[in-house]
Amino acid sequence: MSIKTLETLLTDHPFFAEFRPEDLTLIAGCGANVKFAAGESVFREGEPANHFYLLRYGRVAVEVFSPGKGPVTIQTLHEGEVLGWSWLVPPYRWRHDARALELTRAFSFDGTCLRRKCDEDPPLGYRLMRRFSQVIAERLGNAQMQLMDLYGPEDQGA
Repeated sequence: MSIKTLETLLTDHPFFAEFRPEDLTLIAGCGANVKFAAGESVFREGEPANHFYLLRYGRVAVEVFSPGKGPVTIQTLHEGEVLGWSWLVPPYRWRHDARALELTRAFSFDGTCLRRKCDEDPPLGYRLMRRFSQVIAERLGNAQMQLMDLYGPEDQGA
């Protein structure tokens, strides 16, 4: 059985399909394995956003706090999905909470390390920004749908 390196795993992942091998070497250099127990916070709104995560196993709820309702899940992320984009956009603060719903294993990528590498290699920065803009647009669309469900008109019946 061969052991796969982080770089090899990134090569095989659809999120990184547009990246050159040398990009993946730079990105992998900022990565580490992490795990979160069920119920453990991955990050909280307002805290410094210095990482993004590629989920390998488990589920994570992305939540917002609603007065009178408490935490409201706006999206549940699963294996293979990317969690976190605030590391890329100033002021580098989390805009939501994230909580592991079950034992979750992920690759964590250091945003400070990646921002420095993007400054040194603008084409890498462009590819990361282009890819993460897709994530941001998807997450904003999901949040919009949740808000419509949360604050939309009550079913009046026919």
